[in-house]
Amino acid sequence: MSIINKTAVYSLNEASQAITNLAKLLDENFDKAVSMILESNSRLIVCGMGKSGHIGKKIAATLASTGTPSFFIHPAEAFHGDLGMIRPDDIVLLISNSGETEEVIRLIPSLRRFGNRIISIANAPDSTLAKNSDIYLNIYVTKESCPNNLAPTTSTTVTLALGDALAVSLMKERNFQPENFAAFHPGGSLGRQLLTKVKDEMIDKDLPFVSPTTPVDEVIITMTQSLQGIAVVIDKNMALIGVITDGDLRRALIKGGDIHNQCAKDIMTTAPITIDSNEMLFTAESIMKDKSITKLIVLDDTKAVKGILSL
Repeated sequence: MSIINKTAVYSLNEASQAITNLAKLLDENFDKAVSMILESNSRLIVCGMGKSGHIGKKIAATLASTGTPSFFIHPAEAFHGDLGMIRPDDIVLLISNSGETEEVIRLIPSLRRFGNRIISIANAPDSTLAKNSDIYLNIYVTKESCPNNLAPTTSTTVTLALGDALAVSLMKERNFQPENFAAFHPGGSLGRQLLTKVKDEMIDKDLPFVSPTTPVDEVIITMTQSLQGIAVVIDKNMALIGVITDGDLRRALIKGGDIHNQCAKDIMTTAPITIDSNEMLFTAESIMKDKSITKLIVLDDTKAVKGILSL
């Protein structure tokens, strides 16, 4: 292993160990912080300076997108007017590794005067910030992975992990579901997955239908013409009986016998995985990935075949 790689591994191991230590040392203060936020009908305002501020922005963004109204305020800007963005019933999350960051500490008197409750994250239980918070969360970092033990590295990683743990705990307590997540993520591929239903993406024209008595030769022609790589075996009421895939054809050939004298019912899979047309697309994609399949037969409320969904 090169010296460069050894340095990288050391840094990653330091961060990993620090997060492991934090998980072991979480105490009742974390429970109290989650409960305070859950019981509040207002926002969680996140504030931090420098690297802690960058981490704070990510924490606020994660919280906001997972059911906890939240936004970031820069402490210097807050002291020059942005304090007007904070309401008295807001909870304020102050982040400072040392617990003595001047720009952050200077906000405390104003926040107390407004009546805001303060949750703090710091690596200093005896710091000014910790002592002047309603709830203090200690990130328990003994040293930075920086060779000079100066640049915020391990401490910022652990702070970010603690912020994610806070967001995940709040999601769990709120029973935050994918449909709730979708409401805050309408754009991009993620929004498409979360807001689109199976019926919106399925193929429902010129479906490769065959009957149980369709000769295998005709089944192959149907599969080839449809370009779906599958044939759907149905009865006269459009109810699903089975499916025939390329794999079914290969298995029939391996078994021997004259496949040309067989019918669809002789080689079909009789219990294919299906999905309702009103299910969400992300659910369908999860099923296909979990089952290692690329096609789903789509049914309507009457269990009649309505389409094919391809991954």
